[in-house]
Amino acid sequence: MTAGPLALTLGDPAGIGPEIVVKAWRALRNQGPPFFVVGDARALASAPASGSTPIRAISAPAEAEIAFRDGLPVLDLPLRSPVVAGQPNPSAAQAIIQWIETAVGLALSRTVSGVVTAPISKAPLYEAGFKFPGHTEFLGELTAATRYDGARGPVMMLTAGGLRATLVTVHEPLARVADKLSIEAIVNAGLVTAQALRRDFGVGSPRVAVAGLNPHAGESGTIGREEIDIVDPAVRALKDLGVDARGPYPADTLFHAEARQTYDGVVCLYHDQALIPVKMLDFWGGVNVTLGLPIVRTSPDHGTAFDIAGRGIARADSLIAAIRMAADIARRRP
Repeated sequence: MTAGPLALTLGDPAGIGPEIVVKAWRALRNQGPPFFVVGDARALASAPASGSTPIRAISAPAEAEIAFRDGLPVLDLPLRSPVVAGQPNPSAAQAIIQWIETAVGLALSRTVSGVVTAPISKAPLYEAGFKFPGHTEFLGELTAATRYDGARGPVMMLTAGGLRATLVTVHEPLARVADKLSIEAIVNAGLVTAQALRRDFGVGSPRVAVAGLNPHAGESGTIGREEIDIVDPAVRALKDLGVDARGPYPADTLFHAEARQTYDGVVCLYHDQALIPVKMLDFWGGVNVTLGLPIVRTSPDHGTAFDIAGRGIARADSLIAAIRMAADIARRRP
């Protein structure tokens, strides 16, 4: 078991990150799991929910567990200029990237047990030259030198209400999804899903369902051939590799309560195919888990919410669930 607290990156400081981080500390300060923030202490102190929350600057992760009950521990890597809630600014991009890089480095060195990331906004990062579609791809690049369980790149899993859904394509326009699908990509997602279910979620004999792309899973090729040409061969390949894989299944019959009892994880082919059922099951408490990495990483399943930043009304349910899940996974990992 990897020792140490969790490292929580602040995300975009103009969003709801500072507010929900403070609220998460208040909810978890007595029972844990302990974490510390990698970010700007001043942004946390000025969050609308901070009130009398004591901010404790630390110089090393080892100090966080001792400080956690008495205050919110922060590894302070300051912004160059003050942040205005609800007004994202590309000038904060380098600090946001540095916070992520620092937390990942600590996890790779086993100084922390895992990384939890508060939401980032891609647009201001792109303006500053950030070249990755999102957190998941950036984390894959930062950890690429350490291959893990044979995974060919990270796989995004969304969890809520007992549903665990992984994605083959992530932030792709719907018009490009079919062209991005391949047997290899589905097999990789299925393998990584099965491995994570065993190792990270304690499922002894994981059952993996695979969704189809077209209505009625293509209906024998009459509504599209992707199931015949790509998805079905991938399912057969997964079975040959020892995975209890099933499908392709029509997505419209895959997520009701009885169907969810027939599998432990489901491989979805595009973003909304997974995100819609996850958010229907638990809009406030969903968690994003990155599989296939040599480190533990989770995040809340929502964005920066600039429209409500600074108003003190943001809910921390998803971040709290992400912190707890990261600690649970870290305890299970060898």
